[in-house]
Parts: sequence; structure tokens; C-alpha cells
Amino acid sequence: MREPENMEEVLYFTNRTLENDGHLTAWVYKIDCPACGKAKMGKPVVKGKVKIRAKEYVCPECGHTEEKQEHEEALTLEIKYTCPYCHKEGFAETIYKRKTFQGVPSYIFSCEGCGKKIGVTQKMKEPKKK
Repeated sequence: MREPENMEEVLYFTNRTLENDGHLTAWVYKIDCPACGKAKMGKPVVKGKVKIRAKEYVCPECGHTEEKQEHEEALTLEIKYTCPYCHKEGFAETIYKRKTFQGVPSYIFSCEGCGKKIGVTQKMKEPKKK
């Protein structure tokens, strides 16, 4: 697993600190256009700026478009982490789709060492305590 070198090659990137000295870095790489294969799919650019809340992804080379939901189902979230429970460092992959975890929309993966589930929550959201 390789880490991104710049923000141009990723759709999503986050660096988070977890409780108990846990830490994670997560990213999603852009994928090649399924029509031409020459460029990476991305959100449309309007007047030199990326359209933030776009409902589709566009190939800058050939103009091929895909619906947001259809495109994001093909993506993979890659995670480099230090587990907050067993402090083991590792890598994980999960689908790029948020599910509810401890009452907060999160990308969920399991630690290789202890097997506990860890959630990559939306910014500023705190999981509910039991």
C-alpha cells in the first residue's frame, strides 16, 4: 500500500487522532476513466474551480460522466492506522461508503491485531459513549 504524494491524486484524505494514542490516516485514490483510460475521474471543474457538491464525476479528457453513487461504489478507502485498543500499527482497506457506527456516520474497518472495529467518523462528530 502506498501513501499519496499529493492531493491531486486523491478524492478524500483525512488525518485523525483517536482516543488512547490511536491515530489514522485515510485516503481514496481517483480511478481511471472507464471509457478512455487516459485520465483520472474527478468532480467537474466550472470556471477553474471544482464543483464541491457535484452529483457526478467527469473525465477531463473525454468528458465521460458517471453518477456520484455509481462511481463511489467502485472506490476503496485505504487506511494506515495505530489501533487505540492494542496499539498495533497496520494497514486496512474498506469500501468507500459510510455506515452508522456508535450513532455516527463512519467508514468502518477492523484492527488486524485485536479485531475490534474502528470508525473513521465525519469531522467534529463524537461517537456515543456506552
